[in-house]
Amino acid sequence: MRLLAVAAVMGLCAGHAMAVPKRVVSMNLCTDQLAMLMADEGQLVSVSHLASDPASSVMVTQAQRYAVNHGLAEEIFVMAPDMIFAGTYTSRASVAMLKRLGFRVEQFEPASSFEDIEKNMQRMGELLGRPQRAKELIAEFHRRIAEARGGEALKRPLSALHYANSYTSGAGTLAAEVVDAAGLRNLGSELGLTGTSRLPLETIIISNPDIIAGERLAGEAPALAYETFQHPALKAILGGEPMTGVADKYWVCGGPFTAEAVAILNAARRKVVGQAHP
Repeated sequence: MRLLAVAAVMGLCAGHAMAVPKRVVSMNLCTDQLAMLMADEGQLVSVSHLASDPASSVMVTQAQRYAVNHGLAEEIFVMAPDMIFAGTYTSRASVAMLKRLGFRVEQFEPASSFEDIEKNMQRMGELLGRPQRAKELIAEFHRRIAEARGGEALKRPLSALHYANSYTSGAGTLAAEVVDAAGLRNLGSELGLTGTSRLPLETIIISNPDIIAGERLAGEAPALAYETFQHPALKAILGGEPMTGVADKYWVCGGPFTAEAVAILNAARRKVVGQAHP
């Protein structure tokens, strides 16, 4: 109630009909990175704390230029932004409060396909008044994906995506499209799984995939969530080799950097089929 009263005094509730925003705050990792890629100098003032996490973000260095927020309505309020970016699952209580305070909050759906990545980049460019920059990034995205594919995949080995707590990505996910673009078949999709689903280690072993990919851990598993990563059966099917490591930061959020995940998996495919990169 106190924030609502202060907002009314400041006249924040009248500010929806604006042109190009001058003070932008992002409170979601995915919008953080898109905004950092596109915002004009001085336009973006704050990004979420996750933007500085090297395990989650590909733009850790760039994130140091901005104030940090933790998705709290109180801290974002005092920044007096004229536009706020959030994800559809971002701090819902804070988003609701900020909307009630009269702030303009633009929410972005998570990207589950390359088409979604392009749409999100285009929308971000339009909201920031930077459509040309968005157009350039979309062209870069397509170029990097084409380069990462490295030509037509004549042989499509079977791959299994193996995450913490035995989760995988099935059909309808960005990871599944990355796997397909890399010239691989996705075990989760072929088993009829959709979204993020459980895929027991026993099923992976029985399916005998050519490639097992996931976030590669250094040393011993630090938690029970990763105990299957150290399982003798997994080590046996890998033949003593490590899993193909694809850092979460390359496909948790969609952007030009998603091409790196395609490149990593495509290189693994080429190794399996004995094919050199053109």
